[in-house]
Amino acid sequence: MKKLIETLKNIFKIEELRKRILFTLSLLLVYRFGSFVVIPGINPQALNDLQNQVDGNGLLGLLNIFSGGAFSNASIFALGIMPYISASIVIQLLGIVVPYFQKMQKEGESGRRKINQWTRYLTIIVLLLQAPAYLANLHRTLSPSAFVMGANSILFTVSATVVLIAGTMFVMWLGEKITDKGIGNGVSLIIMVGIIARLPHALFAEVNTRFTESTGGLVMLVVELALLFLVFAATIALVQAVRKIPVQYAKRIVGNKQYGGVRQYIPLKINAAGVMPIIFAQALVLLPAMFSRFESTSGLAAVFSNYAGFWYNLIFGLMVVAFTYFYTAITVNPNMMAEDMKRNGGFIPGVKPGKKTVEYLDTIMTRITLPGSIFLAIVAILPAFAMKLGINDQFAHFYGGTSLLILVGVVLDTLQQIESYLLLRHYDGLMKTGRIKGRTA
Repeated sequence: MKKLIETLKNIFKIEELRKRILFTLSLLLVYRFGSFVVIPGINPQALNDLQNQVDGNGLLGLLNIFSGGAFSNASIFALGIMPYISASIVIQLLGIVVPYFQKMQKEGESGRRKINQWTRYLTIIVLLLQAPAYLANLHRTLSPSAFVMGANSILFTVSATVVLIAGTMFVMWLGEKITDKGIGNGVSLIIMVGIIARLPHALFAEVNTRFTESTGGLVMLVVELALLFLVFAATIALVQAVRKIPVQYAKRIVGNKQYGGVRQYIPLKINAAGVMPIIFAQALVLLPAMFSRFESTSGLAAVFSNYAGFWYNLIFGLMVVAFTYFYTAITVNPNMMAEDMKRNGGFIPGVKPGKKTVEYLDTIMTRITLPGSIFLAIVAILPAFAMKLGINDQFAHFYGGTSLLILVGVVLDTLQQIESYLLLRHYDGLMKTGRIKGRTA
């Protein structure tokens, strides 16, 4: 405890770090406040039907978690940051197949600004599709009395669409400002805060279940928290695990100085794809249920609507493994790594430069991705096992899946930035031994 208090004092002794942390917290507070501001023209007291629909729906429940409850509150931030995430994924995929975007990715800072601009334009296009769809769902779910200006009012539809688009763009602006002037990645922090905001409610629901329904009481609750701690520890190990490839650089002497001649390492991550395979797989397995409007009781729709069922989780886990290989293949480029090493006079000991190096790196990535993808699939389906053990559905989401990976990854990245400021000012790090390594270390 004494070490923790001393570390907190050191953090606030650094003026720049203190200002960045306070700036980040203030913008996150603005975001949380906006999550409770209902769209103008809707009666807040008539939102019970929408909340009941979200609680019993996998896809809408996922969107509600990412928006921190704003989706079920019919808030001005109801669509959250997910349209921007979707646009970013599309632009990233276009960078693989479209030469124009490939060229921009190689232009450095100017190319990055152009890509960001294209991402914003695509976000608006996504919002023009999602905002009317969200309003149509409100019209179908809520009673006509919930709409102050009338259920079929064109004025309400147009104004609410503009408000939803402006809300998401404002959230996106908050994320960019946090990244520039705050601490950590702004967009990731906004998603994380939305997830954490649901944790107290889920924990309270689980405590209420244990003590009111006589299903284990305090002992069972302690066991659940201990299991949750072990799951978090295993997920941290998955996020941080790397395979180090030794690289030797040729020694060059220029004047009186020596360059190169040292051995370094290329850290190849066991889980290079991060959380994206789970997001892709979850979106894909929910399509049959979406087309059937979650009402079918037979066929594929029934299978994919049973989120704790065997076939749903088996197919979901296999898709996570497949998408892990797919996303790793498009994010890790052995050809580029081999070219960079050759250009800088580096080589892997015992491996010839050029094609042999590419084949070696590709073989290593294929081998380490297999256990990483299997472990990621296990993490993805852990909430289903938690539900089978009698854990409340809301609390079970924190035992795995997208929520857990985002929480672990964002916290590690943010703590790594804070620790870099402490070490730069000659203070001790956050930990007594070792250094925090985030996803980008």
